[in-house]
Amino acid sequence: MNLKLLSGLAALAMTGLAQAGEGAVADEYKWLTFVVFGAIIAVTMYITVWAAKRVHTTSEFYAAGRSISGVQNGWAIAGDYLSAASFLGIAGLISLYGYDGFMYSVGWLVAYITVLLVIAEPCRNIGKYTLGDVLAFRNDPKKTKTIAAISTITVSIFYLTAQMVGGGVLIKTLIGIDYEVSVIGVGILMLTYVVFGGMVATTWVQIVKAALLVTASILLVIFTWAPYGFSLPGFLTAVVGDADVQKQVAKLLGDAASTMTPEELGQRFLEPGLFLKSPIDQISLGMALVLGTAGMPHILMRFFTVPTAQDARKSVIWAMAIIGGFYVLTLFLGLGSAMNVGPANIIAVDKGGNMAGPLLAQYLGGGADSLLGNFFLAFVAAVAFATIVAVVAGLVLASASAMAHDIYVGVIKGDHATPKEQVTAARVSSVIVGIAAIVIGIMAKGQNVAHLVAMAFAVAASSNLPAVFLTLYWKKCNTNGVVWGMFIGAFSAIALVMISPNMTYPKAVIAEANKVLQGAPAKEAVEAKASEGFVCELFAVCQKAEPAKKATEAKPGAIEKLAKLNEKLPSLTDPKEIEAAKKEITTAEKAKAKAEGDIKKLEGQTTSMLGLEKPFFLLKNPGLISIPLGFLVVILLSLFTRDKRSEEMWDELYVRQNTGIHAEGSVAH
Repeated sequence: MNLKLLSGLAALAMTGLAQAGEGAVADEYKWLTFVVFGAIIAVTMYITVWAAKRVHTTSEFYAAGRSISGVQNGWAIAGDYLSAASFLGIAGLISLYGYDGFMYSVGWLVAYITVLLVIAEPCRNIGKYTLGDVLAFRNDPKKTKTIAAISTITVSIFYLTAQMVGGGVLIKTLIGIDYEVSVIGVGILMLTYVVFGGMVATTWVQIVKAALLVTASILLVIFTWAPYGFSLPGFLTAVVGDADVQKQVAKLLGDAASTMTPEELGQRFLEPGLFLKSPIDQISLGMALVLGTAGMPHILMRFFTVPTAQDARKSVIWAMAIIGGFYVLTLFLGLGSAMNVGPANIIAVDKGGNMAGPLLAQYLGGGADSLLGNFFLAFVAAVAFATIVAVVAGLVLASASAMAHDIYVGVIKGDHATPKEQVTAARVSSVIVGIAAIVIGIMAKGQNVAHLVAMAFAVAASSNLPAVFLTLYWKKCNTNGVVWGMFIGAFSAIALVMISPNMTYPKAVIAEANKVLQGAPAKEAVEAKASEGFVCELFAVCQKAEPAKKATEAKPGAIEKLAKLNEKLPSLTDPKEIEAAKKEITTAEKAKAKAEGDIKKLEGQTTSMLGLEKPFFLLKNPGLISIPLGFLVVILLSLFTRDKRSEEMWDELYVRQNTGIHAEGSVAH
């Protein structure tokens, strides 16, 4: 029965692939994309069928029966952690901004030092399945499980929505599948893994996905680096001397580039400051990434799947090695894309640079018109798809465990539910969370959800980490401190993001759109008029303003640029020049369409959803404020209130977290 149902779900997901429209893969090679996608989906579905026969108890569903070895768990953690943002986003940032993009790789890798030294072994030794279990060991079970479940679901939904939206956009861009179909396909596969295979299937899907991701990256790096004799100085020298790289740096620096030689421009690409321009903002972001990782619920769950504390430590070391190795590879992927594909071509496909890796694969295989090039692109696209599904599955399992194990079993049933009731509750909760993820993903189409990632890490660092860390390592920590610390930490992080530059401010967007269309000095005229609500008169204002007219003549906007390119095109004879001009026209048309779309979309609006005309809190990530606040509230409430249970259970927790004694017994219970 399970096998037939799983086969039907796989067929439904593949139906979505068959509805692909326009994408980066040429129509004549679409069949190749379906074959590669079908092969990877078939492998993961086989894993799910195999796992479904082995999931009968609560421990098997939530923690794979503690049967995952340290090496296997290390690969699974890597699969859980290396999301589409890691695979596609960082390579894209490096291809557009050089050194600064690589700093994101360093930040995410350093995060696991916190996990290794502070979280992995103690959490495994406390036992059971969730963040709520760790907090409830010495604190009031119902109160701490309730607040932990709310925090877990909040973090997971933020991160889950970003993954679903990102997945829909990326897969549509890569192979032309409709956004809605892509989101539904991700949701169906993710639900299949979680509902039928639980943690066993989710773990092995993440292992396979991590192996595919590393394999694809190594192959791309070999082909990219080989022409330079695998010499790092030779490769970097080529980057510095590349004309496309120099042109990109000149574009980023603006007037400052006029006094620099081509070699200096190329060297600037390997130096900081092209993207990360605010040190305080980067410190805040770094705090959220480094500390937030240790509080991400789907990462914490992985340490309940290993049989011993030694395996918990080993899994983190393996994860750090795999993740670290992968992030080193992103340097070559990003710089190789900048030289071989070119920043202008990357931006033409996706403004954020997310298609740098796939476009590099297509180039290395022979280009857009070659079979091998499209096979490489299809393989990378399929790995990206598997990446999204695996990460989403981990997040859904974390949310479902909080809903079923913490709320239903722990709070409602008082830990007296039968094993069958617990597994049923877990599967029902998984379906609820999965359907909610699909619906939210579809509703969020076209929305800027980048701030949700900031929210997820900030809430995890400001709410979950202070509670877990102080519960494990501070004798005076108690229930009141944990509950209020988690609430204030999460609330402050969310509130600060809502009034930060991450949100949409219509006046700024309109001014930027006008700048694209008609030139920079027109911005002042637009802001003056837009503040009075006369957005519909925008074009008239820009065209009548004398400064705007002069700016257009000096630095043409999208409309003027399009006219000049269209006039120039018929006179060109060199095929390369014609192709380059056509790409410029396409880029200018997209810029013009987006600017006009932004103006139309925001017509009549002058404030953000919270009624602000401009950001009140200037940092993009609130970690610098919300993380210390979360720790401070836990400490102060614990000092000024008493909790007998928290004090009495400290000695047992101290022994358990350092020895692991009776950890297996708690799981059996």
